[in-house]
Amino acid sequence: MLACSTSLSPVALAQQARTASSSAAPTPALTRASVGDAPPSMLGATSPTDEKMEVVGHSYGDGVTRRALGGGLMVNQDAPKSVSEITRDYIAKQNPALNPMQLIALLPGANVSDTDPMGMTGGHISVRGLTESQMGFTLEGFPINDIGNFAVYPQEIVDSENLRTVRLAQGSADLDSPHISASGGVVDMYMIDPRKTMGGQVDMTYGSFNATRGFARFDTGYIGHTNLRAYFSYSQGRQDHWRGPGYENKKHGEMKIVNDWGQGNRVSLAVVGNSLQNDAYPSVTMASWRKWGNGFVNPIGGSGLGRNDPPNTVYEQHFVPGDGNYYKLHPNPFTNIYASMPSTFTLTDHLTLTETPYFWYGYGNGGGAYATSLTSYQYGATKIGGHIGSLSSGSPLLYNPSLTETYRPGATTKLTWSYGPNRLMVGYWFEYSKQTQTAPYGLVGPNGTAFDVWGGGPNLVLNNGVTAQYRNTLTQTVVHTPFIGDSLSLLHDRLTIDAGLKYSIVDRRGANYLPNVSQKYVTTNYAEALPTAAARYKINAENQVFVSVSTNYRMPTNYALYDSGSYYVPGGYSTKANPNQQPEISISEEAGWRYQGRLVSSSLTYFHYNFTNRLFTQTVTDPVSGAYWTTNANGGGEHSDGFDFEIGTRPIYNIRPYVSAEYLHAVTDSNLQASSGKVVDYLPTAGKIAPQAPEWQVGFGLDYDDGHRFGSFNLKYVGKQYATFMDDQHIPGYVRMNIALGYRFSSMGMFKNPSIRLNLQNLSNAGYLNWINSVQTNATNTRGIFGNMISAKAPTYTIASPFAAIATVSSDF
Repeated sequence: MLACSTSLSPVALAQQARTASSSAAPTPALTRASVGDAPPSMLGATSPTDEKMEVVGHSYGDGVTRRALGGGLMVNQDAPKSVSEITRDYIAKQNPALNPMQLIALLPGANVSDTDPMGMTGGHISVRGLTESQMGFTLEGFPINDIGNFAVYPQEIVDSENLRTVRLAQGSADLDSPHISASGGVVDMYMIDPRKTMGGQVDMTYGSFNATRGFARFDTGYIGHTNLRAYFSYSQGRQDHWRGPGYENKKHGEMKIVNDWGQGNRVSLAVVGNSLQNDAYPSVTMASWRKWGNGFVNPIGGSGLGRNDPPNTVYEQHFVPGDGNYYKLHPNPFTNIYASMPSTFTLTDHLTLTETPYFWYGYGNGGGAYATSLTSYQYGATKIGGHIGSLSSGSPLLYNPSLTETYRPGATTKLTWSYGPNRLMVGYWFEYSKQTQTAPYGLVGPNGTAFDVWGGGPNLVLNNGVTAQYRNTLTQTVVHTPFIGDSLSLLHDRLTIDAGLKYSIVDRRGANYLPNVSQKYVTTNYAEALPTAAARYKINAENQVFVSVSTNYRMPTNYALYDSGSYYVPGGYSTKANPNQQPEISISEEAGWRYQGRLVSSSLTYFHYNFTNRLFTQTVTDPVSGAYWTTNANGGGEHSDGFDFEIGTRPIYNIRPYVSAEYLHAVTDSNLQASSGKVVDYLPTAGKIAPQAPEWQVGFGLDYDDGHRFGSFNLKYVGKQYATFMDDQHIPGYVRMNIALGYRFSSMGMFKNPSIRLNLQNLSNAGYLNWINSVQTNATNTRGIFGNMISAKAPTYTIASPFAAIATVSSDF
C-alpha cells in the first residue's frame, strides 16, 4: 500500500508509484505488517484491509523471495494467541491445483485429508480434534462456510496462483471474524494484489490419471492516470478417477480490482466464480477396506479389486446401469460466485473505517439413487399411488439429488480509534441468508443415468399432482453481531493487553413443505455473549510470551429444524427435527512462547479447551413401537489439552528446514445415549478419547532454492484416530511424503521468469484411510451402563489419494 502525502492528487500519486516501481530492478516481495504504528492485536487482525505491505527482498515473479522462514511455511507472529501461516515461498512450489486445505497440511495441528491428487473433490481438515464445520473460513474477509451445515468445500475457493497467504489461528476466532460456527479456530485466506505494471502469468500442468490443467492471468497495471489496477484469471482442470470410473472437470475464474491512495485509503473488489462437475468417490467401511483395499469401489456388497488381484482384474461389476451404486448416479455438480469488497478509509489521523461488504451465491447438488416401491410408497402419512413416466407399479430405481441454492449478502463494518498507547475498535457484522433445499425423486433412464442431473425431467408425481421429495425446505438466517475491543500498549510496546466482547444474535426462520411434518414453520433465536482477553509481553527483541482466553460457539445446523427422509408408520419421517437444540460452546485458554531471531524462529503453545453441548447426530428408538429415526442432539461435554510447536529457519546455504508438532489429549466427558431395537441405554463413553483427535502429529519440510534450482521435501505423520465414542475402532497412523523439483530459467523475450517443476505426491504410494466420514457411538456390540446390549454400527472412511506425478510449466509475461 502506498504511503504518500495526502496533498498529492491521484494522478500524481499514480505517476510517483510507477516511477518508484520502474526504478528498482527487482520486483519487491510483499508480506504482512501491522497497521500504522499500532501494536499487534488480536482484536482486528481478520479483515484483509487491516494489512499493509512491506518490502522484504527480491521476488521471482511468482512471489518467491527465498528468504521466508522454513521455505514459506512460517511467518513471525505478534498476535497474543497461536497463529501459523504459509506464504508464496511455499505455495508457488506446490502442485498448482492443490486447494487451500491441502496447502496448510504441515502446519501445527492441521490434520488434512484428500481423495484425489488435484484437490478437485475437496477434502477435510481437523485442528485440535475439531473439524472444518467447527471452524471459520474466510477469503478476503468474507465467510465461506456453508450457512446451513457449516461445511467447507475447499476445491471451489481460490486458485493457488492467486493465493498470497493462508493463516491458521488454531484456537479461536477474532472479534471481527464473521462466523457463527467457529467453536474452534479460523482459517483466513488472502489473494495477491494486481501488479502495478501490465503483464500476467500462464502455466500448464499434466500428470497422473490424465490430469490436465491450464491457468492464465492478465494484470492491467495502472489504468490510465489513476491508481486503479486489476487482474483477471481463468483456469480449467480435468482428471480421471484413480479409483473406479468417473472424472472431475473444473472451470474457475477470478478477478481483483484495487485502488489505493493517500495515507492508508484503499478499496478493493474480489470476485471468484467456480463451476465443477465431479463424480463422488464412495466411502468404505473397515470391513470392506480390509477386504478390498484401494481397489474397492462398491461400498454396499458386490466385489471389487483386492490388493492382491492382478492389475487387469475387472472390478466394476456392480457399477453398471441399473445398479444404485452406478457412478453416474452420484454426481456432485455445483456453481458458486463469491464477491467481497474489503475497503479502508483513513477518516482522521486517529480514526479508520474498515468496511467489508460481500455476496455469496451457490447452487449445486449431490446425487444418489434408491429403489422405491410405487404401490406402497408413502409420502407423508398417506399412501398415495404414484406414477413416473409410464410406470405406476413395481420398484424402479429413482434418482434423488439433494439440491441447495444459497443467497448470502452481508457486511462487516469497523471503526478503529488509535490514540497514544490505546486502540479502540467498535464494529458490527450483519448478514441475511436465504437457503432453499429440495430433493425431488426422478426417473433413471435406460442407460442407467438420470434424465436430468439437477432433478428435473420425469419425476415421481403423485395422484394429487405433487412431486415427491426427500426434503423441501426454506431457511432464512439473520445475523446481528456487534463487537467492541480495546488494546492497550505499555512499556514502549513491550506489553500489549487486549480485551473485547462480541454479542452474536442469530434468528432462523424455516419452512418445511413436506406433508405431515411435526412442525411446518419454525423459528429459533440464539444470543451469545463471547468475551475474550489476551496479553503479550516482549522479553527482548527475540523472545515474547503470551496468554489468551476466549469464548466461541457453533450454532446447530439448519438440518436440525426439519423432518425429512422416508416416511414410516408409526415413527414418522426417518429424520426428525430438534429445533430446541442448544449451541455448542467452547472456552479456550492458551499460553505460549515465541523466539524470533535473525536465523531461527520458533513457537510453543499450550492449549486447553472445555466444550459443552457438543453437537451430535444419533439414532433414536421408540421403546414401545420399535420405530427408529435420526435426529440431532447435544452430546454432552468434552475437554482437551495439548501443545503446538513449530520452528523454521532463514536460508542456510540456500536450505530452509521447518518442523511442526502437536500433542493432543481430547476426552469425552459424558455418557452418550444409544439405542438398539426397542432398547435405549447409555454407553460408557465418559473418559474415552474423542473421535477424530490424533494424539500426535508431526510435520517436516525442507526447502532448497538457489535462485535457479529449487526443490522441497515434506512429510506429515498423523497418529491413529478413533472412529467411535467407545474407542473400539480406529484408523491407524500414517506417513505421507511429497517432493517438488524445479528450475527457473532466465527471462527470454516476452517470457519472464519461466520455470518448470515436478511434484511427486505420496511417494511411497501408501494405501491408507485418512478421514472418518461418519463417526459412530460403537463399532462392536457393547453393553450399556444399564445392562442392555447395544448393537454395533459401522463408521465409514475416506481413502487417501495414491502416488501421483504432476508436471507444470509456467511463465510470466
